[in-house]
Amino acid sequence: MSQIPLSKAQLAREKDSLAASKRFLPALDLKRQQLMAERNKARIAAARARQAYDEAVKEAGAAVPMLADRRIKLKKLVKVDSVRIGEMNIAGVRVPVVEDIVITARPYGFFVRPHWVDEVVRRLTIAARLRIEAETAERAIALLDRAVTRTTQRVNLFDKILIPQAEKNIRRIMVAIGDTERAAVVGAKMAKRKREQEVVSSAGKVAGTAGGDA
Repeated sequence: MSQIPLSKAQLAREKDSLAASKRFLPALDLKRQQLMAERNKARIAAARARQAYDEAVKEAGAAVPMLADRRIKLKKLVKVDSVRIGEMNIAGVRVPVVEDIVITARPYGFFVRPHWVDEVVRRLTIAARLRIEAETAERAIALLDRAVTRTTQRVNLFDKILIPQAEKNIRRIMVAIGDTERAAVVGAKMAKRKREQEVVSSAGKVAGTAGGDA
C-alpha cells in the first residue's frame, strides 16, 4: 500500500474524495438497477418473440400438411429485402431496435403450385419477421448484460474499495494529527516547565551571590 501524507491538507483531500464518492454511488447504483430492469424486459421480449417464431413455424406445418410433399418446391418463397435497425438509449447504453422490415414473396405461378402455397408464404413471412425481432432483442440483451457487469463493477469499486479506503485514510490521518498535536502540547508544557525551572535556578543563583557580597 502506498503511503499517504499524514497532513491536514491530505485530510481535506480525503474528505472531499469521500464526499464525492458518496454522492456518486447512489446515482451509479440507480443506473445499475435501471439497466437490470431493462435487461429483464429485453429477455422477456426476446423469449416471447422466439416462442412466437417457433409457434409460427409449428403452426405452418400443422396447417399445411402438404409441406411434407417433397415434389413441391417451397424453398425461397419469401425474401427479406431490407431490415432497418435503429438505436434506443437505455440508461446511457445504445441498444438496437427493429424499425422496419421489408419481406416480399418471390413470384410464383398460381397454376404451377397449389393454391395453399399462399398460406405458406403468409406464415413464412410472419416467421421471418419474428426471427429478426428475436435476434435483435437478443443482441440488445448482450449489450445490456455487458453494461450491467461494468456498472456493477463500478458500484463495487466505490462501495467496497474507494469509500472504505477513504474512511480508513481519514481515521489514520486524524489519529496521526491528534498524536502530533498532543506531542506538541506535551513538548510545549515541558519547555515551559524547563524555562520556569531555569528562571527559578537563575533567581537562586542571583540571591546566593547577593548574600555572599553582603
